[in-house]
Amino acid sequence: MENSIKKSFWFNLLLVLLTFVLLYICFFATLHCVTKHGEELVIPGVKGRNMNEAITTLKNMHFEVFIDSTYEPDSKPLAVLKQVPDSGAVVKEGRTVFLTVNMLTPPHIPMPNLVNLSFRSAEMLLKNNKLLVGDTTYKPDVAAGAVLEQKYKGEEIKPGEMISQGSKVSLVIGDGLGNTQFDVPAVTKMTVDEALTILAQYNVQPIITAADQMSQITDTASAVIIDQSPRAINEAGMANRIKQGDIIDLIIMQNPSPTDFPDNNTTPGSGVNTPIPKKEEKK
Repeated sequence: MENSIKKSFWFNLLLVLLTFVLLYICFFATLHCVTKHGEELVIPGVKGRNMNEAITTLKNMHFEVFIDSTYEPDSKPLAVLKQVPDSGAVVKEGRTVFLTVNMLTPPHIPMPNLVNLSFRSAEMLLKNNKLLVGDTTYKPDVAAGAVLEQKYKGEEIKPGEMISQGSKVSLVIGDGLGNTQFDVPAVTKMTVDEALTILAQYNVQPIITAADQMSQITDTASAVIIDQSPRAINEAGMANRIKQGDIIDLIIMQNPSPTDFPDNNTTPGSGVNTPIPKKEEKK
């Protein structure tokens, strides 16, 4: 009986071993079918193509497709901007390919504040917000290289106003005071308030002095300019020239009479406007 038990033990052990060997052989024999070894595919390049065309191409190769979207102003609507895995990758059939496509309609964002930034900083901020730099013009100003105004479709756009990505924002940049010369503005016979408004457009620095230190100036804004230096017209009857940043002396009186105006200062300021010099636009 003992021998019978031993024979039974070895028989069962051998049977177990044979079973494991058969399972091992079956596993590796079917591994090719389970993993689809040898049925690998190469991902085609669909970047830059239309979304529908890209989906059709991938579906025909038995890939799954997942779509995400963003906006790039320099790309066509519904164009594929990115794909994962990238083109040329070797993958199994049925793999999911992730596509990022350009939006059909650009989203709206708050307009950033570009005023007082340098042109380079403003350009970077526009790019980060997916906005484009439009026309760039220059204006005489002490803040050389700084953004003075931001405009959209010819009108000033304030920070926080909604604007669609991809829009062009025009910038007015300070060009410094420079050496541009122009005719001296004629402000004699104007009130101080009127004269300062005119001179501010030329970036000319006024110095105001009372005609008679003993006279009473009760209201500077309404006081009248009886003389200026330099004058608009010189003794030869030619226009005097001045440039941005120069100083102009204004002699004022509260209630002048006609005899208080110098005889040789024949150019009245009232109604006389020297054209403000315009610099050629730079783009």
